[in-house]
Amino acid sequence: MPFLELDGVSVAYGQIEAVSDVSLAVGEKEIVVVLGNNGAGKTTTLRAVSGLNPPCRGRIVFDGREIQQMPSDRIVALGITHVPERRRVFRGMTVLENLELGGFSRRRDRAGLKASLDWILGLFPRLAERKSQLAGTLSGGEQQMLAMGRALMARPRLLMLDEPSLGLAPQFVQLIFKVLKEIAAQGTTVLLVEQNARLALNMADRGYVLETGSVKLSGAARELAGHDEVIKAYLGG
Repeated sequence: MPFLELDGVSVAYGQIEAVSDVSLAVGEKEIVVVLGNNGAGKTTTLRAVSGLNPPCRGRIVFDGREIQQMPSDRIVALGITHVPERRRVFRGMTVLENLELGGFSRRRDRAGLKASLDWILGLFPRLAERKSQLAGTLSGGEQQMLAMGRALMARPRLLMLDEPSLGLAPQFVQLIFKVLKEIAAQGTTVLLVEQNARLALNMADRGYVLETGSVKLSGAARELAGHDEVIKAYLGG
């Protein structure tokens, strides 16, 4: 049984169906990437899983439990966290306050939160250097680190990320993907929407390609990287 399964999921904004009959699966401890052009439904798919845009049809099953009608806070409590596109850190709060807010669902576990904070500041030493700094004054790459760290404070079993490399300098992109590999190696399942198809497919186990709200291709990451349509559309072939 897949760790996460979307079965015939459709999501509508008013009368417009942004995602139509999407089915995909993510195995425990896998890294799965979702590719697609702007408007393909990638962000909406992640938002459906995290409870921000519940589906109008279909089922979402996480670790054997249907979650498609659960509120977002319950979904987080089950072990799913979501790093949205363009970071969305709390700009008027410090780095430390942002991180502490990410651990709100575990607020009674003070020792565990302290251990998580130390772990995250070890993953991102730059955040440790800036923990008293307002998040709004950080660079884009530092804000992406903070958004990831905030999500990791909940100690998720499934981490979802929407375009983590968008707009970042190459050195930050390499660092973000290095940390993702470390997180996955430690047992966290990763579902990733990413514009840098070459880098994402090189890291991922499997992938899906969405087109106009539906799954067009799926398979092992290595197979997708060699597929003519993927090469032409996403790899510059």
